[in-house]
Amino acid sequence: MESSLGREATKVPSDRPTARPPMSDDLATIYLRDVKERFRAHKKLGEGAIRQVYDRGLTDRLDPDSNSIAILVKHLAGNMRSRWTSFLTTDGEKPDRNRDAEFEDAPGLRREELFEWWDDGWARLFEALDQLTPADLSRTIIIRGHPRPVVEAINTQLAHYAYHVGQIVQLARHLAGPRWTTLSIPKRKPD
Repeated sequence: MESSLGREATKVPSDRPTARPPMSDDLATIYLRDVKERFRAHKKLGEGAIRQVYDRGLTDRLDPDSNSIAILVKHLAGNMRSRWTSFLTTDGEKPDRNRDAEFEDAPGLRREELFEWWDDGWARLFEALDQLTPADLSRTIIIRGHPRPVVEAINTQLAHYAYHVGQIVQLARHLAGPRWTTLSIPKRKPD
């Protein structure tokens, strides 16, 4: 027997707009839509930060052991190319990937080249995600020879990219200095 509390809790007032489709969508469809939105948000955040940095600053490091924005972009692009190309059918660590080279300086790097790497990596990611069906989420893929559930692989990459995009934003903010324009809700200024 269903309680009246249960029925009331599931009602949605008809006069209240909903930003998302009704919950009749299955969970896998909702998950795929949400994860794409989260990846898009990280891409946009990174681009907003990179655009605020002067050209030479893209290859500047805070110290010899740290990464520059260019190195972080090169690493993200290399990871995306490897993980998302033939996502469901081949090992996510492609044999032609040279991960260590992703962390080497790129002397003479042009901003356009940096964005070519960036755009190529993200295009591969979104192409792979757009091809996934809800049923694919229950599949298993291989990364570095180890089986991984598709959902785990997606979540791992989402966390990995958020980590590095955060580093890019922090470096860009440092390098832009007083010219920095916030990418989120600005702090209130004292009166």
